[in-house]
Amino acid sequence: MELSTVKDAFEQQLSTVKDTFERVAKKQKLSSSKSQEVIDQVSHEIEQALANIKSVQGPMSPVDQKSILTELKDRLNAISPLSQLEGSLKELNIDLSKYPKVLEKTFNPDISKSYRNFDFDFHTVNQIIRSHFYRQGLFDLGDCLIHEAGEPEATALRSQFLELHKILDAIKVKNLEPALKWASTNREKLQLNGSNLELKIHHLQFAEILKGGNRAAALNYARKFLSPFASLHMKEIQKLIVCICWMGKLESNPHSMLLAPTHWVKLSEELTWDFCNLVGQSYGNPLSLTIAAGIEGLPTLLKLANVMAAKRQEWQAMKQLPVPVELGKEYQFHSIFVCPVSREQGSEDNPPMLMPCLHVLCKQSITKMSKGTAGGALATSGGTRGNGGHHNTTSASVTWGAASKYGFIERLSLIPVTSVYHELKHKARLEKKDRQLVGERILWPPDNGLLVKELMPVAHES
Repeated sequence: MELSTVKDAFEQQLSTVKDTFERVAKKQKLSSSKSQEVIDQVSHEIEQALANIKSVQGPMSPVDQKSILTELKDRLNAISPLSQLEGSLKELNIDLSKYPKVLEKTFNPDISKSYRNFDFDFHTVNQIIRSHFYRQGLFDLGDCLIHEAGEPEATALRSQFLELHKILDAIKVKNLEPALKWASTNREKLQLNGSNLELKIHHLQFAEILKGGNRAAALNYARKFLSPFASLHMKEIQKLIVCICWMGKLESNPHSMLLAPTHWVKLSEELTWDFCNLVGQSYGNPLSLTIAAGIEGLPTLLKLANVMAAKRQEWQAMKQLPVPVELGKEYQFHSIFVCPVSREQGSEDNPPMLMPCLHVLCKQSITKMSKGTAGGALATSGGTRGNGGHHNTTSASVTWGAASKYGFIERLSLIPVTSVYHELKHKARLEKKDRQLVGERILWPPDNGLLVKELMPVAHES
């Protein structure tokens, strides 16, 4: 899956280069044809002038020759060959000058500028590479890596992927016995996960019997192996049974799509997914996924490095990148919350807090805001909607785990603070100045906010 993502990203970059090259080639062809056309016009006029000179019988006076040459000059000036050639060549040179820039941008020779110095956990890296080899069925390479790197053997992991590849290799030669044995052994676990893998294996086995032309064997197989699934998959089984009536002319069967060869590829993918799920391994390859994410984020990092270098600023020491690196949804495995006030990512020490107005801010931002309002009262008209319109709740606060569990925390971009929030800050400053002049400290309950006991115990008790 990730390998295809890397391939798509690389093909997208190559398509840009290809489009630019084709544009240059097209302009070159147009310029060449235009040049040839101008040359033909000039050659035609010269040949015509020579023919006129030769057509005159008898000696020609210098005056007659001069008139022919003058007429030729006027015609050549009307054609204006230099102007025509300059126009086409100028358009070609514009596109031709852009092509090296596209090549340099796409195939940047120095990607080390985007590299950040930090300590690698070589043990984890070795594990990832070893897992990659095992996933690809390259068990000898994985064992060699473990031996040379001095890593402990992963016997359980190796045996799991060895079993998986034995099943997949059997499927490639249309041998479904290993797959059926594994699916029947793990039937209860597959059912708990909502998988109908076992039925799909029997589906393909039944299709092979149909293609063999043995009607009795097909009926017996359906009675013995397909009937147990009838309570949940009656429609699909009925379509398979109907195919028996079309035996001998299955290509005319209205349900011929059930017998398509593509089901074998889908079975391998689904079996791999279910197998990895049951043994506690991710379906995606961690090494390929890491490389694919790096390729997608590399242009942004290179651009950032160039900008920082132009400003003579060092970005290697930054704890947080000044720009977001946007990745696709396939690289998002858990919710991420970015506080719209502090622009910091939420964490267990600074969790997102859900307010009654359904706005979400980080705990530290709420604490800082509460200190700037009247007597610690917290107004909640600003911030970011945390439930995305999917949940209605009036809970005072939501911890990090609970917020992730109930879907309150979504991956948010850096959303600017609303104008209402600025108005509240301005009002708080004015009230603070008034209190300093009067010498009083008045605690007012918020009209649209919340007093959080854990954050403001003094204000709450007052």
